Amino acid sequence: MNSNEKIRVRLESFNHEVLMASCRKILDLTQNLDLTSVGTVSLPTDKRIYCVLRSPHVDKDSREHFEVRIHKRVIDIYHDSSIDVFNLLSKSDLPSGVLYRICLS
Repeated sequence: MNSNEKIRVRLESFNHEVLMASCRKILDLTQNLDLTSVGTVSLPTDKRIYCVLRSPHVDKDSREHFEVRIHKRVIDIYHDSSIDVFNLLSKSDLPSGVLYRICLS
């Protein structure tokens, strides 16, 4: 099979379990079509920390810290140009809470 084109799927989510489930779903979808896909590549997790005052008027030294973690994964799919993989991936039903970007290269 001559793999001429590459599709890169980038997935982001706050919940790593939902993210891994959607990665498995995409990999199962590509295995059914006999496409060459590189496995899931983990990107560094972004961590945002927010500092909030506990009391608005009295104690300025008392603060609370909250954090949000954004987990990211990348899947590269090499395919033949005769197969329409882009439409198949865009119509796949991924769980809510997962942001995905599909790029052709």
